[in-house]
Amino acid sequence: MAQTKSSAPGKVILFGEHAVVYGKPAIAVPVTNVQATVIIEPAPPGSGLTLTASDLDKSLSLSAAPRDEPLAVAARLTLAHLAVPEPDAILVVSSTIPIASGLGSGAAVSTALIRALAKFLGRALSIVEISTLTFEVEKIHHGTPSGIDNTVISYEQPVYFVREQPIRRVNVGAPFTLLIGDTGTRCSTKKAVDHVRQSRKRSPARYDALFDQIGDIVDGAYRAIETGDVDTLGPLMDNNHQLLSKLGVSSPKLDKLVEAARFAGARGAKLSGAGRGGNMITLAEDDTGAEVTEALREAGATRVIRTCITTTD
Repeated sequence: MAQTKSSAPGKVILFGEHAVVYGKPAIAVPVTNVQATVIIEPAPPGSGLTLTASDLDKSLSLSAAPRDEPLAVAARLTLAHLAVPEPDAILVVSSTIPIASGLGSGAAVSTALIRALAKFLGRALSIVEISTLTFEVEKIHHGTPSGIDNTVISYEQPVYFVREQPIRRVNVGAPFTLLIGDTGTRCSTKKAVDHVRQSRKRSPARYDALFDQIGDIVDGAYRAIETGDVDTLGPLMDNNHQLLSKLGVSSPKLDKLVEAARFAGARGAKLSGAGRGGNMITLAEDDTGAEVTEALREAGATRVIRTCITTTD
């Protein structure tokens, strides 16, 4: 067995976060500027599989890893799916994707690990198989995941996603640029989703109405992206952020970055992902991108990632 290497991109949700958990659509896109990477090398016979996360200074053997350790779960699921024994190998994970910030770090690591391990063992997995296995690991990270993270990261394509429905690829009619501003505040997706769930239990009619409105925004955005109507996306982002604020998942830092981007000339801006921290996204043109980036940094963004959204073959 030779050394193998696989990578997987980050992701952002353009529209529809939280409502997607309740059967509404969402649109997500890969962020290729940040990546999770897994390298696997052969180890001496009888040594088993060692899992190492270089960024976290963590190393453990698969046999001794806790049942709910995400790297171990991804490896065990892959080995069971392929019906093969544990190999003698060293698996090293590294990532440039910020953790707990809405960029799909957990799903990207799992996707890269599953791809790399299957490749190391000389087996080929379909995208559907990789996405399905990653989804099982996502349950550890998020409790009741929607499935959107594993889908967009496994497919590495913009997707229109509805739970338990066939994946719909989004064709980008005209490329557009996103700036992703990191608040520097980490928030558990599981906690944010649980917060919305508990709030919905207290006021089901109010929250279902908000989910319906978010779903309408997603459908409008889907049409705009497919037809290349980029001008429409900005106001839809602003409206989506307002509704997410009503769900109680924004934060003062997120609101500050959103307002700073708009004031600097961005077409629109919103939080992305679970909220209560993490990242926001903004739609910026080439002639305003530098100003918006600087405004985000001055408003407290710990990093700004620029990415172009387009259709790839």
